Amino acid sequence: MDEELLELQRQFEFAQQVKSTVRLSDRNVVELVQKLHQLQIIDFDLLHTISGKEYITPEQLRNEIVAEINRLGRVSLIDLADSTGVDLYHVEKQAQYVVSHDSSLMLINGEIISNTYWDTAAEEINERLQECSQIGIAEIAGQLQVGSELVVSILEPRLGTLVKGRLEGGQLYTPAYVARVSAMVRGAARGIFVPMNTTALWNSLLTLLQEMDGAVGVAVDTSFFQSLFNGLVKEGEILGSLRAGVHWTPSVFAIAQKDCVDSFFSQNSFVTYQALQKLGIPQPSHFLQSRYPDGISLDSTFAHPSIIEILDAAVEDAIERNSWIDSLSVLPASFGSQDAFKILSLCPSVQAAQKSNRALILGDTYIFSNGFVKDLFDRMEKEMETLSIPGLVGSGPVDEFRVAKDAKVGYDNSTIEVNETSSDAGISKQASEKGSKKKKGKSGGNTKMAQAETGTDNQESAPSKSKKSQRKGKVSSGSQTSESKSGARKDEDSVGAISEEWVIQKITSLNPDFEEQGLDDPEMILLPLAKHLRPLLVNSWKERKKAAFTENTQKIKKLLDNLQKKLDESFLNMQLYEKALDLFEDDPSTSVLLHKHLLRTTGTSIVDTLLLNLDMLNKLKNGVPVEPQTPESILLSPGDRSTLAKSLPGSMSAKAIATVEALEGKRVESFMSALREVAEESGLALKKLDKKLERTLLHSYRKDLTSQVSAETDPVSLLPQVISLLYVQVHGKALQAPGRAISAAVSRLKDKLDDSAFKTLVDYQSGTVSVLALMASATGDEEDCTSDRILSKREVLEELMPALKGLVLGTTQSQA
Repeated sequence: MDEELLELQRQFEFAQQVKSTVRLSDRNVVELVQKLHQLQIIDFDLLHTISGKEYITPEQLRNEIVAEINRLGRVSLIDLADSTGVDLYHVEKQAQYVVSHDSSLMLINGEIISNTYWDTAAEEINERLQECSQIGIAEIAGQLQVGSELVVSILEPRLGTLVKGRLEGGQLYTPAYVARVSAMVRGAARGIFVPMNTTALWNSLLTLLQEMDGAVGVAVDTSFFQSLFNGLVKEGEILGSLRAGVHWTPSVFAIAQKDCVDSFFSQNSFVTYQALQKLGIPQPSHFLQSRYPDGISLDSTFAHPSIIEILDAAVEDAIERNSWIDSLSVLPASFGSQDAFKILSLCPSVQAAQKSNRALILGDTYIFSNGFVKDLFDRMEKEMETLSIPGLVGSGPVDEFRVAKDAKVGYDNSTIEVNETSSDAGISKQASEKGSKKKKGKSGGNTKMAQAETGTDNQESAPSKSKKSQRKGKVSSGSQTSESKSGARKDEDSVGAISEEWVIQKITSLNPDFEEQGLDDPEMILLPLAKHLRPLLVNSWKERKKAAFTENTQKIKKLLDNLQKKLDESFLNMQLYEKALDLFEDDPSTSVLLHKHLLRTTGTSIVDTLLLNLDMLNKLKNGVPVEPQTPESILLSPGDRSTLAKSLPGSMSAKAIATVEALEGKRVESFMSALREVAEESGLALKKLDKKLERTLLHSYRKDLTSQVSAETDPVSLLPQVISLLYVQVHGKALQAPGRAISAAVSRLKDKLDDSAFKTLVDYQSGTVSVLALMASATGDEEDCTSDRILSKREVLEELMPALKGLVLGTTQSQA
């Protein structure tokens, strides 16, 4: 047998050494292989090598890959491509096939690794672990040139078998080291008797380990302590509860907590959440509710149902007595206002009283019986009727005006202003004082006539002085006036005066018990009661105001009709008198006197009537009761006029102020323009004087003057009446001249009268001036002498009176 084999070997060797007579090129071989593929004689795949001179089958490639893996345990695909001489694409494809059919292999990051490799690596890791007691996963991953996650996934199934250790927090520890640290954790945890954050405990243990092991000690992460701690708790070696993973509460502390809470709650029937938080209970309401299901959870306190019974008895007693009670005075001091409100809402007596409308809760803690509140409201409503509430009783700042003691505007014997007797309508005669008032004082004889001519200067300067003082008063009281105006504009219904402060003040005055009880802050109870009563009082006031307004409707209509009638008459007279001023435009000094006189007489009367009636109208519109008054009987000062004008509402106030200021001016035209604006704003129409009305009024004026002159017996009062009548006869104008303008008015008649008539007028005017001068200069020592001289002068005037009357009456009769 051996010889036969040797013979075959020799023949095979000879056949190999014999050179073939027919040689095929590489190209021919390739074409031949392709032809065999086409003929399906070769019915399997063939792979080219990188050199292109060899063919290899996929099965052979897989076999070579498996052989390489079995030899090395860990092979890179790039190395396989080099060793097999096949393109990397085919190597990857066949490697995936091999790995998918063999569960002991894995393809990771271009490498094929077998389980035998990992077992070997695990054995090496275990050897190192036993030497060092600790190895980091990152260090192992760096050595093996793989990821840490892969290392962990490989080591976990081999822990306790190939690797004798414990994996925690990215570290491998030996069992002996784990037992040592576990004992430290157990001892530290058992030594804790109060709640503690485990992180602080682990930091302390870590510091202790570093001190024990020194610089060469094992690096330990706090998660390792936590893992050991969780295991000990689960095994029951440590008693307590762990919350949120880091808050440890020992069981001994929890037992002490519960005992303390039970003791306090059983003794006091309540416990505050703050007290439980001090004991370390994080959710006191939850804790108490689960421990005492019958208890009542409040905002800051947990109460026993017996608290409700105590408060309910006190509340029921207060309601029965028609009184009130502060629930905080019955409840413990630790109860807050919200706690008291919730407790009150749970009281059966409160619930029944609220359903039957017998009580109400105010300010969260106070409960008032409806009888008490109603009685208080009725008393305050009566107070509103009898007491003066700012902004309610009287809508204007001026409540009283100075009533003129002497309403007549007559001829004062101490001055020469004798023409004021016909200043209003020129219709009715105004009686003048016939007696003379003697003044003490000394004056030279040369100055008596000058005093007589200028006797009225002092009186005419008085309004200017009062005007200056009025301006000063405006400055000093400007802030108060502006505040009252702004308040009136904001609260047109005057309800702003019923403020909470006012209500509190009235409650205190009507019920002194609130202060007598010695409360720390009486407003704590008064403020909620005032907030409850104020809307009721405001509604009551509005109802009263509405009723008063309805009642005042007829009064308003009557007031407007009367005011319109008065304005028509006065304004027509004003226009009539204004036309006479044109005669003196060439004499500025006299013109100013005439303008100011007309404003001070007729203009003042119009403004006073208008302001007083507008003030009453405003009060009636606001539902304020107004006592019937006769405006003609009231004489207003400049300050009163300004105050009344400012008290009017809206834009009417500004226009009324402008009218009052124009009244203190020097031109009638400005006053008339301002008066028209305020009348238009008030809804009143001012009649314009036409030719027909002018003739009618002038005729009536002339007729009245004629009757006055005929009936006049006082020689001094006769002169201004005669001059006014002469101007009607000569110029057809109704002149209103003050005393200081009489001389200029007489001079204007020189060219209109014959010489004898003018001489009579001048002599009579000179005699009148002399009488007035003597009356002004009379003193106590010369009283008898002066009286004789005055009588003699008056006798002269009385002798001239028939001639003077004949001067105008004769003319009048002839013209008639």
